[in-house]
Amino acid sequence: MDVKNIYEDAVHALNRNDWLNAQRLAMSILRQHPEHAGIPFVAGVASMQLGQMPLAAELLKRAHLLNPSRADYAAQYARALASGRFTRESCEIADKAMALAPTDPMTLDTLGVVYTQANEHHKAIAAFRQAVDCMPDEAGFRFNLATSLTFSGDLQQAEQQYLACLQRAPDYWKAYLALSQLRRQQPDDNHVQAWQARLAEYGHDREARLYLQLALAKEYEDLRQYPQAFDALTAGKSAMHEVRGSSSQRDQRIFDAIRSAWLSLPTASTPASDSAEPIFILGMPRSGTTLVERIISSHPDVHSAGELQNFSVLLKRASGSRSAEMLDVDTLQRLAGIDWKALGDGYVQSTRPGTGRHPRFIDKLPHNFLYAGFIARALPNAKIICLQRNPMDTCLGNFKQLFALSSRYYDYSFDLMDAGRYYLMYRDLMAFWQQQLPGRILQIQYEDIVEAQERKSRELLEFCGLPWDDACLEFHRNDAPVATASAIQVRSPIYRDALQRWKKYESQLQPLRTLLESAGVAI
Repeated sequence: MDVKNIYEDAVHALNRNDWLNAQRLAMSILRQHPEHAGIPFVAGVASMQLGQMPLAAELLKRAHLLNPSRADYAAQYARALASGRFTRESCEIADKAMALAPTDPMTLDTLGVVYTQANEHHKAIAAFRQAVDCMPDEAGFRFNLATSLTFSGDLQQAEQQYLACLQRAPDYWKAYLALSQLRRQQPDDNHVQAWQARLAEYGHDREARLYLQLALAKEYEDLRQYPQAFDALTAGKSAMHEVRGSSSQRDQRIFDAIRSAWLSLPTASTPASDSAEPIFILGMPRSGTTLVERIISSHPDVHSAGELQNFSVLLKRASGSRSAEMLDVDTLQRLAGIDWKALGDGYVQSTRPGTGRHPRFIDKLPHNFLYAGFIARALPNAKIICLQRNPMDTCLGNFKQLFALSSRYYDYSFDLMDAGRYYLMYRDLMAFWQQQLPGRILQIQYEDIVEAQERKSRELLEFCGLPWDDACLEFHRNDAPVATASAIQVRSPIYRDALQRWKKYESQLQPLRTLLESAGVAI
């Protein structure tokens, strides 16, 4: 068979999602035709689908350099870079692709995803809109556009796009939950009957059960039907817990390994980054981190970079670990020889181009609490703020939230008691960091911010070395995008409704309360 036929077979295999065969065929002729841009492109896309990200990036870079006029080649290269958390580089390539004025909707959608991962939601919306205009009946494009509109605060347009998505694909289950979360449901304006009907028809499907039950839980809670809300929540989460299983033993191994890795590091001072730009806001998810991020980022000297995975990715890379998980025992056992200055400087550079236009920037990834000591070692001038919240509200909030299914960080959230055990691990680790890093971490209580907004806002700015600015009291007027579970709530002023929310489910949460109190946690 000649090269042309092999290449055509590789393209056909790629088009029918036969990734392994597409990769095999393209790689078999790569060396024979080093100037043919299509061959490394096919091999690169197939490699990306197979999870072979370094190889995919290398091949797609080659395709892009061989034919820089192809927007689809540039888009897939940008996607590979984004997957590797090379944020600055992925945006640069995505900008080049957009400058080529692509008209292919798949390319435009890919570019929208790249911009979303970089927290560049205004660019993402532009790309997604063009994709929808090119192919208006593609439900996935509508969903992606709606999600970026939500992050940007355009909730009315987002609702229209979610509805349009479901009109075209009634089994696009994620859209049901997104719609329910978009606003507070009312007795005379809700989706309960419609969602119940869908559940009755598709309850045998695990994915449908997950999203529809969680959507119903949200709507029942809005309607103050708390027993029904908790039953729906439990049924929805159990759909994934059946698959994932309990995470507590695996989580405990990681927490133990973090402490061991820190205590094994050389105690002598080592060179570190001198950057004072980063402000890390961390803590358990659903503890108020987004509220604090909005308060501080309302200051004119501060840019919010969103929830960045950059530090964890660079630490993993610097460790030399080849294991699949981002944070595991193997990675933690390899930290002794890390160049902490290179890690800190590399982290700051990896946040460009989003950062650098303001003196300071915020990284608001809650799970950075796992890395707090290593962040302090690499970036001694960075500020670290840890949010605390009522433990029952925290655990309930984590159980209610559907986090990224692609991440094992959140497996604890599929079971209420696992969430409680995870909270205890978190509490112990933060106590360890406070002991090891005296004065480095400002611990602040969510409830205190709600009760004394100005005083606590001043305390936050003082800790960050920022002068007072009245805009920080008007954080809800901040029009910057919010790509978190709190994207809708933080566009309103501080309200007290979220305090002691767990009491609405007091009887259902009794086993959790017993677990926490037996460990010495004050409720």
